Amino acid sequence: MSDADDFVDRTLQYEATWERAAESRARFGTELEFYGASVGAVRGTIRDLARRYKNMTHDEVTALSSELWKFPVFERRLAAIVLLQSNVTRLDNTDLTRIEGFLRGAVLPELVDPLTLDVVFPMVRALSGPSRLRADATLERWAHDGDPWLRRAADGVSARITP
Repeated sequence: MSDADDFVDRTLQYEATWERAAESRARFGTELEFYGASVGAVRGTIRDLARRYKNMTHDEVTALSSELWKFPVFERRLAAIVLLQSNVTRLDNTDLTRIEGFLRGAVLPELVDPLTLDVVFPMVRALSGPSRLRADATLERWAHDGDPWLRRAADGVSARITP
């Protein structure tokens, strides 16, 4: 566990309540664990992370997002999405491979949708030239994949991108 990952994990657990965790389990099921931190706490944690670890590089951002996603804890995965959202201008078509893995393991629309609409869509929209063509080919592949979360993501992006 990196220092940044440890910081995020400890902060999310500190901000959690067992009541909120129980409510989340009842609402979303048991495929993921829940610390019980609020969405505001997740966003605040990533904001504090950015202050603490200034000028994170692309590789540091993507590596941390993978560390956060590694454990099946809703708030950690949401923190990974918020981290990618706040660094979306640094992402490019090569990051779709990592995001594809995240989508395949998302298990909830509450993770798939923000990852799609707040990360994949703005990233793809900003691409041009060969990078955009490769991203479009990836989205086309997702649209025909057997994984329902990939298809949902492809449909969500395609519906918002004008031809």
